Amino acid sequence: MPTVSVKRNALFKALGRTYTDEEFDELCFEFGLELDEITSEKEIISKEQGNLKAQGASDVVLYKIDVPANRYDLLCLEGLVRGLQVFKERKRALVAIGTHDLDTLSGPFTYTAKRPSDIKFKPLNKTKEYTACELMNMYKTDNHLKHYLHIIENKPLYPVIYDSNGVVLSMPPIINGNHSKITVNTKNVFVECTGTDFTKAKIVLDIIVTMFSEYCENQFTVEATEVVFPNGKSNTFPELAYRKEMVRADLINKKVGIRETPENLAKLLTRMCLKSEVIGDGNQIEVEVPPTRADIIHACDIVEDAAIAYGYNNIQMALPKTYTIANQFPLNKLTELLRHDLAAAGFTEALTFALCSQEDIADKLGVDISATNAVHISNPKTAEFQVARTTLLPGLLKTIAANRKMPLPLKLFEISDIVIKDSSKDVGARNYRHLCAVYYNKNPGFEIIHGLLDRIMQLLDVPPGEEKGGYVIKASEGPAFFPGRCAEIFARGQSIGKLGVLHPDVITKFELTMPCSSLEINIEPFL
Repeated sequence: MPTVSVKRNALFKALGRTYTDEEFDELCFEFGLELDEITSEKEIISKEQGNLKAQGASDVVLYKIDVPANRYDLLCLEGLVRGLQVFKERKRALVAIGTHDLDTLSGPFTYTAKRPSDIKFKPLNKTKEYTACELMNMYKTDNHLKHYLHIIENKPLYPVIYDSNGVVLSMPPIINGNHSKITVNTKNVFVECTGTDFTKAKIVLDIIVTMFSEYCENQFTVEATEVVFPNGKSNTFPELAYRKEMVRADLINKKVGIRETPENLAKLLTRMCLKSEVIGDGNQIEVEVPPTRADIIHACDIVEDAAIAYGYNNIQMALPKTYTIANQFPLNKLTELLRHDLAAAGFTEALTFALCSQEDIADKLGVDISATNAVHISNPKTAEFQVARTTLLPGLLKTIAANRKMPLPLKLFEISDIVIKDSSKDVGARNYRHLCAVYYNKNPGFEIIHGLLDRIMQLLDVPPGEEKGGYVIKASEGPAFFPGRCAEIFARGQSIGKLGVLHPDVITKFELTMPCSSLEINIEPFL
């Protein structure tokens, strides 16, 4: 779900009262939100770039609030405040948005596409004109804009908006022009909204203007614009359409598990910005859906809002009418049994991140990233979390590096999932449950790791030898292992993993100084 950052003082001022952090956390929970983090700009920069870069940054407290993906109306301070106020009964990568000083422009406006070399203008907060090609190169180092360049940079034509005098308003979705920049003297604001999804563009425009209109001289008043499409058809935007939905009170009571009168249910829905009243036979509730509530698509969405307003904590728990017996997944049961026995063998369990850097699973292990078949994160927030891990080994080696001062030997293990691309799956990838163990000491301790493998096979009731579904180890090579000190493990006729002494280059890249042996196998074949 998306996260919106708001200044705590500005939020409390708009709400008309202050809360303790615990009280506001509780209010968010009641409203169906989550207070994810309490931080500041200085603290964020310090974590990401170090204390030196954070000097001079703001200490103003920020609330990071997780908002449901379908509540577009809560993704700004004004929408969040209005939603919370109505709830407390005090008062009623698809779209690009540009805001401009209308008095500096001359209509009508033209939205077209041109070759990058033919587009030239002063971008926002710049004093020099650049071509579109120069802008794309310049913004490749911009921490904010570089994430959006891929949307258009390989296209033969770039989108651009001109006024009647040929002045560039913006080159969506990258940057606005400096000519129409909003200043403290701006009186009339022109809002343009472009996107690849027409429906979402209309939704975003409706929400933007409804929130913006709060600050207009004539409050909550906007001027519509006629948009003429290439086929000659025209529409007026924003639409700001209200619609009516009908829902039965007994349906809400049944689905939520409560017993409320239709009148009370109508009041609950009104608290959620859904103006409601009881009509007809007294069991029908007419709900008015405003343009800011594009998330209301079906009756079940109205039922959900009624449950939020009622309060999940206020719904009485009841025994289900069906009788079922829960059972542990076989893979998880096997994992739990192995965890206890590996701990009994003297190894300490570690729990490492499922995401890691490309270096961890490729360069540091002597493998090319393309050969790992790893699942990549499309827009990673940090270099430490770029891909889903394809092996458990890097996580354990980093854990040892962070605990080098502990008494030797260090014996760690982990039983967790790794992720591999798989085009046959509907999500394009699948998980495998792996067991990995590492021995770190002044000597490699290969016999310790080999002995652990024998113990694991004994526990799994897999005898040594190739006959009768047994297991064997065969000499092998691997870029992560010392030459001549690596073996591949075969069990029940298939390869399940490798064990051996790690290569000195691998040890060094993980900032370790002593020999290390490791074992990693797939435990799913033993189910």
